[in-house]
Order: sequence, then C-alpha cells, then structure tokens
Amino acid sequence: MDAKLSPDQELNVSGIGLASLLALGLSVAALILDWMGNRLPWHTTSLTMPLLLCAMGSAVVGHWVIPLLQALKTGQIIREDGPQAHLKKAGTPTMGGIFFIPVALVVACICSNWATNVLAVSALTLSYGLIGWIDDWQILRRKSNKGISPRMKLALQIIFAAVFCLWLMFTQDSSITNIAIPWVSFSLPLGLLFWPIAGFVLVAESNATNLTDGIDGLAAGTVAIALFALGVLIAPTSPELMVFCTALSGSCLGFLAHNRNPARVFMGDTGSLALGGALAAVALLANSLVALFILSGIFFVETLSVMAQVSYYKATKGPDGKGKRLFKMAPLHHHLELTGWSELQVVAVFYLIATILATICLVGGKF
Repeated sequence: MDAKLSPDQELNVSGIGLASLLALGLSVAALILDWMGNRLPWHTTSLTMPLLLCAMGSAVVGHWVIPLLQALKTGQIIREDGPQAHLKKAGTPTMGGIFFIPVALVVACICSNWATNVLAVSALTLSYGLIGWIDDWQILRRKSNKGISPRMKLALQIIFAAVFCLWLMFTQDSSITNIAIPWVSFSLPLGLLFWPIAGFVLVAESNATNLTDGIDGLAAGTVAIALFALGVLIAPTSPELMVFCTALSGSCLGFLAHNRNPARVFMGDTGSLALGGALAAVALLANSLVALFILSGIFFVETLSVMAQVSYYKATKGPDGKGKRLFKMAPLHHHLELTGWSELQVVAVFYLIATILATICLVGGKF
C-alpha cells in the first residue's frame, strides 16, 4: 500500500460518521451476542445494557464537563515539532478522562452489584487515572509538554501495580499463575514468575495505550473495540468483569461523541493510562493474557515504533550528537500522517485492524 495518499483519495467519511459506525457496530454485536448467550439485553448483567447506559451517560455528562474544562483553561499544549495540522488543536480542553472513566466505573459497580472483582479493577483503573491526572495537571501548570518526570510516573505505576498484584496473590486461587493458551487445552504454569510478568503487563499496557492517544478518536475507538471483545471472551467465566468491560467500552463510545474528529476534548493521560490499566487488570484477573496480547496488537506496534525510533537514533548518532530517524515521527500514527495520510484515514484503518484482531480472538476463543 502506498502511504502517500493524495487529498482526492481521502476516505469519504467524517469523524462523526466513523464514530457512529463504530457505535452502531458494537451495539448490534452486543444484541446478537446477548441473544446467542441467552442473556436478556435489558438486564444489567448483559452486554447491551451497560454498553448503552455508559455510551449515553458519558456523552451527556461531557456536554456539561467540557465547558467547565474550557473555563478552567485546560487547553492542550501541542508539540511544535509534530504534524503541522495539529497546531490548530492548541487550546482544545484535555483531561477528558475525568468524566468518562467515572461514568463507566459507577455503572459497572452498580450493574455488577458491587462485585469484589469489579471493585478491585475499578480501584486500579482510578489509580492509573490519578497518575495521568497529575501528569496532565503539571503539563498545564507549566504550559509545556513536560509533566511529572518519567521516573516518577513509572514509580507510581509500579507501586499501584504491586498493590494490585498483592491483592491478587492473597485473594485468588493459585491457578491464576497458570496462563491459559487459547485454541488448545493447555495452560502454562509460571509459578512465581507470574508476578513480575503481571506487574510488567500493567505498566506496559497503560503506557502502550497512552502512546496510541495522539489523533482524534484513535485511542477511544480502538480501546472500545478491545474492551468489548475482552468482555465477550470472559463472559462465561467472569460475568461481572464482562459488565465492567462493556461499561468502559460504552463510555469510550460516549466520549467519542466529543473526541471524534474534529475533537472538542482530549482524554489526556487521565483517560489513556486508566484505560490501559483497566485492560491489563481484567486480563490478569480473568486469565486472558494471551487474548490481551492479540487485542493490544495496535498498542504493541505503536510502542515498538517508539522503541525502534529511539534505538535507531542512538545507534546512528554521529560526532555531532545527532542521529538518523527510522520514522518521520513516532509513534507510528504520526509517521503515517507525515507521509500523507489524513487523521481520518489513520483512524479508519486502525479501527479496521482492531476489529480484525477482536474477531480473531472471538473466533479462536469459541465464544
């Protein structure tokens, strides 16, 4: 595929069109899957009800919160060395995670009748959202792209990951350390090795999701698809976590009503770190790490593009202290923009890839 697409080759679709198509697709899928799973769609323990409740709830709450964020002058600081088309986004309110994440957590807790597992993953999600909020607030306070130091952010992520892992250790059966391998009746026993892997997954997933948040509607849409698929996969064994996943997926859809191109608000680290943490926490608790790896394919590639960019730059650094760049800009979505893709093209293709990955998981998992 030639990455250099001309303007007349642009997808004939708007931001609201993409968001609406995604919302319709997930809603129809929820209804069909509820019917296949003998669940009544209007019950709180279905796929459909939490999805629609949170989609409508976060969309409505956003209409009240966004003007408040504007009044508080929470405008996004845009990197000058990034795609020039992004400069016009300067001043768009950020920290949108403060309204769509709580909506999902409240609905999930109520619909699951305050299940212990849902309370635990909700606490982890809020904890990572708090780290993101601190980072967003520091960026706004300093009026630069630098929030809290990377070391401080990593330390906080590790601390909250360790607390969650300790909770898992003392409340879950020892079988949680056996990683289920889909498509075959086999589990990989990790023993004590499971715990450092679990901590790494929590930190890595939250950062990978954070890196994917750089284009209007990109992170919200791809995470909505991943969460929905994960919820379907774990429905037979963890119905309460299914409710959590579909609630958070629906809240992402409601957020898209404001975040689709052209965005009226950005989720910021407040939202992206929380979403990544939620995905990882559910996968650990439901023993679905392999499925998480597949569903997170986009986030994984985005992270690899950043790592490759940094490594290549350091490896080719000359006497003048400057190195060569492997990509025009990292993460990958920015590279695609700088090679001629429009934001809508990137989002549409990434939504399609996320849907394909979700389908592979669902078919392989024999939902």
